[in-house]
Amino acid sequence: MNKKTFIGFIVGIPLLVLFLIVIILINEPEPEGISRGLAYKSAVLLLIDRESCEKTLADQKQDYFSKTEKDNWYVKYMSYLYAKGYLDQKEVPARKETAEGFLTYQDARNLAESLVPGSGKDFKTGKKKKNKQVSADQWWNLYEELRKSLDKEGNVKDLNVLLYGTPTNIPAATPWTAYTSQGNYRFEGISLDSYLDWEVKVVVRGDEIIAMREAVTDTVTYKNVWLTTAEPGTVLLHLGSVERNLPFDASMGRPEDFANNLADVTMKKGTLLKVTMKKKRISGKVLAVKDNSIEIEGYGNLKLDKDFKVYRLYGQFEERSISDVLVGYDIQDFVVAHGKLCAALLVREFDAKSIRVLLMNSDFQSIFHPSVTLSAKSGLVLTYGDGNVSLPAGAEVVISPSDDRLKDGRIVAEPVEPGDSIAVNSITRSYGTPSYNGTIEIRKDQQGLLLVNELYLEDYLTKVVPSEMPNSYDKEALKAQAVCARTYAYRQIQSNSYSRYGAHVDDSTRFQVYNNLPTGSKTQEAVQETYGKLLFYDQTPIEAFYFSTSCGHTTDGSIWGGDPSRFPYLDGSLLQDNRGVLNLSTNGDFETFIKNKEYPSYDSSYPMYRWETTVTNRQLEEEITEVGSILNITVTERGVGGIVKKLRVEGSEGVMTISGEGQVRARLGNKYMVLTKKDGSTMKNFDSLPSAYIAIDNLGVDDKNITTFHISGGGYGHGVGMSQNGAQAMAKEGKTYEDILKFFYNGAEVREADQG
Repeated sequence: MNKKTFIGFIVGIPLLVLFLIVIILINEPEPEGISRGLAYKSAVLLLIDRESCEKTLADQKQDYFSKTEKDNWYVKYMSYLYAKGYLDQKEVPARKETAEGFLTYQDARNLAESLVPGSGKDFKTGKKKKNKQVSADQWWNLYEELRKSLDKEGNVKDLNVLLYGTPTNIPAATPWTAYTSQGNYRFEGISLDSYLDWEVKVVVRGDEIIAMREAVTDTVTYKNVWLTTAEPGTVLLHLGSVERNLPFDASMGRPEDFANNLADVTMKKGTLLKVTMKKKRISGKVLAVKDNSIEIEGYGNLKLDKDFKVYRLYGQFEERSISDVLVGYDIQDFVVAHGKLCAALLVREFDAKSIRVLLMNSDFQSIFHPSVTLSAKSGLVLTYGDGNVSLPAGAEVVISPSDDRLKDGRIVAEPVEPGDSIAVNSITRSYGTPSYNGTIEIRKDQQGLLLVNELYLEDYLTKVVPSEMPNSYDKEALKAQAVCARTYAYRQIQSNSYSRYGAHVDDSTRFQVYNNLPTGSKTQEAVQETYGKLLFYDQTPIEAFYFSTSCGHTTDGSIWGGDPSRFPYLDGSLLQDNRGVLNLSTNGDFETFIKNKEYPSYDSSYPMYRWETTVTNRQLEEEITEVGSILNITVTERGVGGIVKKLRVEGSEGVMTISGEGQVRARLGNKYMVLTKKDGSTMKNFDSLPSAYIAIDNLGVDDKNITTFHISGGGYGHGVGMSQNGAQAMAKEGKTYEDILKFFYNGAEVREADQG
């Protein structure tokens, strides 16, 4: 090689490299951007959840986008930013092409600065750069900084989920719905379809996915799924509310051999790789359901698998929740693997034959007991762990938390002779020492001993009805009460409120008062003559609420803040034959009604039909402390029948609103009150108002600067459902229990439990 050639070679190589670099830079693709719509959505969800965003816009009733564009997913988010002044329509026009276009440096800086001043300083917006698109990574880096400032409460969360369904593979799916191992989420504006059967990292707020940030793996295992067969050569996976029909490779075996079993199913990019069967099943009565374990008779406390599932196998297949595993019943089988419960299989319909009741202490203040004393006329058999012991007739046994027989957690006491009852000598009720049918289970807890009385539901009702309605009442009224009590108990058993303690209800006013008064022959007959009968609306047992005495008008199911359409049978009406409805929404109309002590009604002969009292601002200020010295109280909202829903309290230091009938009664009631009933008798020591059917008159200020309020009221109780005294009056007029129930629960029917 000559000298000139060598020099040219040395100089030419760097020039060639430089040329290639220039070519690469010129042809390098723009980094992946992010649409304005998606960026604006993510910003709004730092400030507020989707539902609140939609409600805010509905209340404002202002349209920023054209009618042809108003249904697009990004409209609500951009409209919210316009409404709150975070976006300027002149700079960011409310148009489809704007929302679907890429976010620029200028857009990112302006939005960040409007949300958190100073946060957009790193986004330089010189002439060459301000209209250049921001990369997705740049936006999400900025987003994380905004998140630190705007999401102090941690509403925005990072989750790893297994994605198993979108409208792409689930034809019946709701638009923009992703079905995942962590539940169902909306994913407006985000592309997820290519990540089906992947584990992905997402950013969420509530039930809305804000971003898909990372594809973690394309190989996933769905744990504890239920398998059935469908078309030949396929297997049907039940994943949450989704069914997936997957081809089944012949090398794995026959699909029918895997059907109707629990399994772990491994997939790679949508292809079935492996099925691990879980066939071991156990069954037994459930004794307690806790956060991470279930106690089963004969097996003890068994831990739950991390991916524990509950499936209903009878009737329409459905995935349910752990709250559907009922204590006191053996209507479910359990699948066990590696010493843990992987799934509960609900195999039979709930029949409500028995109930488990937590017995409270003597003053109904606690479910925990320092010790327990039991006896039975025929003697007792105590069963614990692997042993048992018999006690002679009438002998007492005292059990304390340190009793060795409680080392396995519980002792079950039952009388030697069937039909005998067990006396709990360590507690008292209004008639003395109570005794109970069925068994008494003593359970050990960190706070003391728990007493669970398990007995037939019908026996339970014979001791609920007299505690809720006097035995002296007409039998048809008692029969109406029995059906209400049975329906209420049926629903409470299913609600599983005390499942962690192995019970359904307690024996206090929180549920239904049980065994506080002795039963009588008429009560027993009322229960027997309505055996198994419940109140249904369509195919569902109703919420059979009841209360003592009406003011002449009941209210509807919205009184506790719920949607009244959920309780169409609780509509509120006059207690007259025609079931009319008065418009008592104004204070003037209600005052005229409530001050008429002789307004005709089924309840009008009872003392609590009308009552009145006075109270001073000083007395009220012991309970209402938020507004300083109380100057005035005004009813600002009434529900059906005139019941108070909201009160305005004006004070020297501000104004407040008391909402809900329970709060109204509690905050206006006090220990100084003397209530005068319709018959002129008085009642003292009443910490809560008898009802929220009230009118309030300000009687003015005296020379000691004390303001007195006169309260005219009517009825006793919440006013929803059946008035017990109203039912008695109807029975006296010759109405049957079915007549009474159909009157108070409009559209409901009395049917046998197994006819629902």
